[in-house]
This record gives sequence, structure tokens and C-alpha cells, in this order.
Amino acid sequence: MLKIVNLHASAEGKTILNGINLEIKAGEVHAIMGPNGSGKSTLAAVIAGKEEYTVEKGKITFEGQDIDELSAEERAHKGIFLSFQYPVEIPGVSVTNFMKTAINETRKAKGLKDMPASEMLKLIREKSELLEIDRKFLSRSLNQGFSGGEKKRNEIFQMALLEPKLAILDETDSGLDIDAIRIVSNGVNKLKNENNAIVIITHYQRLLDYIVPDFVHVMHNGKIVKSGTKELALKLEEKGYDWIKKEVYG
Repeated sequence: MLKIVNLHASAEGKTILNGINLEIKAGEVHAIMGPNGSGKSTLAAVIAGKEEYTVEKGKITFEGQDIDELSAEERAHKGIFLSFQYPVEIPGVSVTNFMKTAINETRKAKGLKDMPASEMLKLIREKSELLEIDRKFLSRSLNQGFSGGEKKRNEIFQMALLEPKLAILDETDSGLDIDAIRIVSNGVNKLKNENNAIVIITHYQRLLDYIVPDFVHVMHNGKIVKSGTKELALKLEEKGYDWIKKEVYG
């Protein structure tokens, strides 16, 4: 589904990614871990096509197509979803209206007509029930006055409605208590299937108690320096990132 070969990328003239190689197949869950400044969020942003980053070398292909020249919007329409570490507040725009617009823009990009109102309402009702979202929540302004847990749950709700092929969750556990992590994780687990793939970017192993990854990758200095299974995340929790540095660099 997603293949990254020798990816180098920079922002404001500073190189951040130094040769990333990664392949993600449909049905897989990948966790990307690493200390602050290792390049995790930059990798997510570059995959999603955020303009502030420059690809200096390497290639990203999605479903066999080179997407290096595609905008963030075009990549989103192709099925790449990125949750934000710090979601934007949009006063005056309800969660429901925002999602109606997003769904219809995606349909338009595929040459489809707007989803009929009755079908849209049914879809929103089904997904909100799946994720245990209160109806009152749907009429609130997007992210305005939301707690950290509500913002994250809203992003999982967006993911549920848009049904992306590749979902990248950037530190979706940041600032959440255990109950909120459980709710968000439960939503992700309900949405993952053999036709999509999920990338989880996190500092901590605790999220991986709820969303079990097929692969864990550790980043350091803009590279993936070690890959393994969930046991690698448990070892990191026990020994810290200094253990990785010593093992990789001696």
C-alpha cells in the first residue's frame, strides 16, 4: 500500500529525515516510536504532503503510484488520513457540518455527486453509535472548548466517516488519561480491517496495550534504526531510548 524508499526531507533548510525506508501493507498496524526530535511527526507530515516540508531525495508511492508531486488535499482524496497532534478549533462550524463538507469534497474528487442527506445522516448516526459519541457532541463547534479526549475522539470519528485506506495517528495519546486512551483505542480497533492500514506515532508503550501493532519501528536522528514486534516496544518501556542508541551506535 505505502512504500517509502531512501526518503530525505527538510524544513526551513534543516534536514530532518535522513534516509527512511518503510513498507506498509493493507491490514497492518505499524507503530513508530522514538525520542523527541527523532523525526516521527515530520515523517507523518511528509507522507500526508504538508507544504512546509521539502523532500530532498527518495520516493513515496501509495498503491503503486508516485505521490511526491501530489498536494496534501490530493493525497487525502486518495485515502491518506492524518490526525493532528494539536487539532484546529473552528468556531461556528459544527462537527456534523464539517464532516458533511469533508465527505462531499472527497466524493467530488472521485467524480461522485454529493451524498444524499438521508444517507449522510444515517452514516453519521451509525458511526457515532459505533464510537459511543453523544448526539449533542455533533452539534458543537469543531474542537472549540473540547477536552483533549474529545478532540482525539472527534478525529477518530472523522476517520470513521472518511474511511481512509491509510490512517496516520500522530501522538493521538498525547495528554490523554487512561479512560480517554481506552475510548480512542476502542474506536481505532473497530475501524481497522484487512483493506486499510494504520500508523500510530507515539512516545509511549501504553497505547500499544490497547492497539496491538504488527510492527514497531524506532526512529533516531531521522532514520528508522530498529524494527520489531510489540516486544520491542515493551523493551523500550523497560530500558528507555538510551538502550537503542547504545545498541545501534555502540
